[in-house]
Amino acid sequence: MTASLSEHRPCAPGAPGMEVGVVPGPQPGTVQVVVRGEIDFDNATFLREVLLAALVSHRATLLVDLQRVTFCDCAGLNTLLTAHRAALRAGRGLRITAAGRRVERLLNLTGTRPLLS
Repeated sequence: MTASLSEHRPCAPGAPGMEVGVVPGPQPGTVQVVVRGEIDFDNATFLREVLLAALVSHRATLLVDLQRVTFCDCAGLNTLLTAHRAALRAGRGLRITAAGRRVERLLNLTGTRPLLS
């Protein structure tokens, strides 16, 4: 069962245009990260910090929901790939469980969708 976005911890003021929530995942050993808004050069660092902190503090596979992301540039993609590599090094995983049309297009155009599935 996935919590609604209103139940997630909102982002810090340092990430304009984006909200990130972290809650326990639907399966044991997982944590759900829900992102809403835009992932761009201005806030990708904040998202990377949240993803890496979730990896360390929860010691679980990250399930990333990008369904409500309205824009993602190469800085956002780099953030997701960096967190994916960190998860693999830690013996865990990072999977995108949902993505909107724009994010799916970016992942497909760059050939990175299989890495994050």
